[in-house]
Amino acid sequence: MKHQALPSFAAATAAAKVLTVSAVALAVAGCSLFSSDKRKPVELEPNVALIGVKQTWTQRIDKANPTLVMNVSGNVVTMGSADGQLAAVNADTGAELWRANVGQKLSAGVGSDGKWAAVVTEGGDLVVLSQGKEQWRKRLSNRAYTAPLVAGARVFVQSADRSVSAYDAATGNPLWSQSKTGESLVLRQSGVLMAYKDTLVTGVSGRFVGIDPNNGSLRWEVPIASPRGTNDVERLVELVGGVSRVGSVLCTRAYQMAVGCIDADTAQLRWTVRAEGLNGVSGDDEVVAGADGNGVITAWARDGGSVAWTSSRLKYRKLSQPLVLGRSVIFGDGNGVVHMLSKKDGSPLNRFATNNSGISVAPVIAGNTMVVQTNDGAVYGFQPD
Repeated sequence: MKHQALPSFAAATAAAKVLTVSAVALAVAGCSLFSSDKRKPVELEPNVALIGVKQTWTQRIDKANPTLVMNVSGNVVTMGSADGQLAAVNADTGAELWRANVGQKLSAGVGSDGKWAAVVTEGGDLVVLSQGKEQWRKRLSNRAYTAPLVAGARVFVQSADRSVSAYDAATGNPLWSQSKTGESLVLRQSGVLMAYKDTLVTGVSGRFVGIDPNNGSLRWEVPIASPRGTNDVERLVELVGGVSRVGSVLCTRAYQMAVGCIDADTAQLRWTVRAEGLNGVSGDDEVVAGADGNGVITAWARDGGSVAWTSSRLKYRKLSQPLVLGRSVIFGDGNGVVHMLSKKDGSPLNRFATNNSGISVAPVIAGNTMVVQTNDGAVYGFQPD
C-alpha cells in the first residue's frame, strides 16, 4: 500500500503531551476487571488530612467500565460511558465542552489528541469524532479493549489479539495493519498502546514492542515476562495499561506475573521483578507503584526495582490503577473512596469520598485538577486546598 505523507508523529505526540475461546477463558479474563472477592476489606484507620484537598466541580456521564480510560489533552479531559456516551470537560472548571453518543455500547476508549477523539464499540466499530461530531466509523476485523491512540493525524488501534492497525484520522482511510498469529487466549483488558518519540510502543505476549508508525514494521522488542505453566490459562502473559514513563524509561505490569521497566532509547531491559497484580502501574522519577489483586500495594524504586515499601492497609478494597502525584500515591476503591498514601512509606495522607458506586477507572491529573470517574458515571474534580 502506498503511504500518504503525514504530519510528524513525534511532533504531534509531544504537543498532545478474550480470553475468546471458551466460557472458562472469558471468566478468567473478567476477574481482571470486576473482582468477585468477597473477603472483608481491612478496616480503615481514622482519617488525618495531612494534605488538603477540596472538591471543585462535578459532572455526570453514565456508567463506566475499567477499559474506558479517561484521556487528558492539556486541560481537557475526555471520557466515555459503557452505553456509548462521550463528553469532554474543562478540568479547571468542570465546564462541558461537548457531548455525543455513538449509538452503541463501548468496549474501549477514549483516545484523543485534543482534536479527534476515538472509541471502539462492542460491535467492533472504530468511531472517530471531532468536537463531538462523528467524522467516520470503520468496522474492525477483531474486537478491541485498549483505548485507541490518536497521534500524528493518525488513529492507531490495538485489537484483542494484540495486532495493530493505523488509519488516517481525518478520512478513516486504512494506512497499514499487522497480521498476527495470536495466542490461543487473549486478555479482555486494556493493553499497552502509546507513543515514544517517533515510535509506536505496544505490548505483545509480555513484551514491549516498538513499531514504525508509518508502516507498521518492527523496530525492537524487549520482554518483561515470558509464558510459563502447562496450559493456556497458566501461560497467558500480557502487558496491561497503564504505563509509567519518565524520560526514556517505560514501566508496566505483565498480568499476574511481573512489573518491569525498559529503556526505550536503547531497547534494553532495566529491571523486572515478580509481581502478581492485575492492573497497571503509575510512577515518577523515584518510584513505580501498583496493587496486587488482593489490594496489597507495593512501591518499587524506579532505579533498580528494589522494594521501597509495601502496605496492606487497603487490602481487599478493590483498588483501581493508581496515580502517583507529587508526594502521594492515589487509589480509588470499590466503595468510591479516594485514598492518598505517602509516596515515601505508604502512610495515609488523606482520604475522601465520592459516592458508593466504586471507582475502577484510573484517576487522572489535568493541570492542577485530579479527575475521578465513578462506576455509576459521576465525575469529580479535586484541587489542592
